Amino acid sequence: MKIDKFLKAALVGLTLAIVAPPHMVSAQSLRVMTGGVSSALNVPMNRAVVVEADQPFAEISIANPGIADISTLSDRTIYVLGKTPGRTTLTLLGADGRLITNVEVRVTPDIAEFKERLRQILPSEPVEVRTANDGIVLSGIVSSAAALDRAMELAQRYAPDRVSNLMSVGGTQQVMLEVKFAEMSRTVSKSLSASLGFNGATTGGGGTVASETGTWLLGGNDITNPALVNGEGTQGSLRLGLNAGAFQVGVLLEALESKGVVRTLAEPNLTALSGQEASFLAGGEYPVPVVDPTTGAITVTYKPFGIELKFTPRVVDQDIINLELNAAVSGIDPTTSITNSGFSVNGFRRRETSTTVEMRDGQSFAIAGLLQDDFRDLSGQVPWLGDIPVLGALFRSAEYERQQSELVIIITAHLVSPTRGEAYALPTDRIRPPTEAELFLQGKTAAPARPTSGAAAEVAQQDFSGSYGYVMED
Repeated sequence: MKIDKFLKAALVGLTLAIVAPPHMVSAQSLRVMTGGVSSALNVPMNRAVVVEADQPFAEISIANPGIADISTLSDRTIYVLGKTPGRTTLTLLGADGRLITNVEVRVTPDIAEFKERLRQILPSEPVEVRTANDGIVLSGIVSSAAALDRAMELAQRYAPDRVSNLMSVGGTQQVMLEVKFAEMSRTVSKSLSASLGFNGATTGGGGTVASETGTWLLGGNDITNPALVNGEGTQGSLRLGLNAGAFQVGVLLEALESKGVVRTLAEPNLTALSGQEASFLAGGEYPVPVVDPTTGAITVTYKPFGIELKFTPRVVDQDIINLELNAAVSGIDPTTSITNSGFSVNGFRRRETSTTVEMRDGQSFAIAGLLQDDFRDLSGQVPWLGDIPVLGALFRSAEYERQQSELVIIITAHLVSPTRGEAYALPTDRIRPPTEAELFLQGKTAAPARPTSGAAAEVAQQDFSGSYGYVMED
């Protein structure tokens, strides 16, 4: 019997040496005193500890074998193996059936290995690891959201769905986005046309014969003697006429060249917290009538237009910023319209981009660029007559139009921190409403004003004479 107990103890000792290192076993050993235990028995999951009693026991039992497994090494020593996180009770009885003690056994995730892996992966992050009930609690201040995500992902491997995150991200976590919309449009159109008109009485005076091409029109109050007049909208024209008795012959030459340039510049700035979406709209809303197909009732919905910006920043690592961005430039297009239930609704011009970029604090990105070149030409003539050499030019017209536009969107991201309100200088700080004397006697519509304290006062002391704001040059 003694040999069997010796062999059993030897086998259990060998298993203990394989499952846990020697320093782990000795560090987790607990000595039970008569009538109680010095502290609760903490057993890492899938690890083993040894419990020693100061007197022999005859019987032991475990309340929940699914949490911890036990075996005896001798009549004073117990081997406890943690199986599942949780709490249970180990009971020791003497030879006379008397209760020696109850030991509270707490099986917790093996945070020793987890701490070691955490130090290897995030050596510079002060992450504190604790156990709570059957889970892991992480606390401390990490340098970035990426480090927080790595720590949480590693903890989930040791305690799936039982990780409490009390960590916070230090440093600046607010991002200001500077966006520049720059658009340049140019239009060039040229047209050259010739028209020929003839009007005369028929033989015998019984009526008239009239013919015209291009923009000549027949006019006059007398139907039997109409006159040749220019059509509506005629520009850049030269009219030559000849009367020979009852006959009228006219030649109309039209030549027109037009050029136009449009420059659009907008610079919206917007600040948002890391991970939170922010939106910006500088423009308006256009009413659009909508007819209910069932009742026929008309309701009005509003479609926004102007400079639109939506972005979600994420500070992933110290000064590295990840941006999900949606930017759009839209406007009403009067050249396109539809009529619905008596309402005329204009169309919209819209340029939109949606992208995700990553940059460092203060860096800039050109996220979108559009170069559009539209060309159109049109040639019209009277059949056969326009093909006559030299004289055929009087029966032809030609139009040429070219439109070019270029749009560039540039973004710049900054990590920012709040400051005191008096440090900001507002555009209205240097202007105040005039007094009655200044308005009526001196004709001033605005009077200069300067802040008297704070950082805004220092800015106001600078010389801002002359034009201010954006200067749009041709």
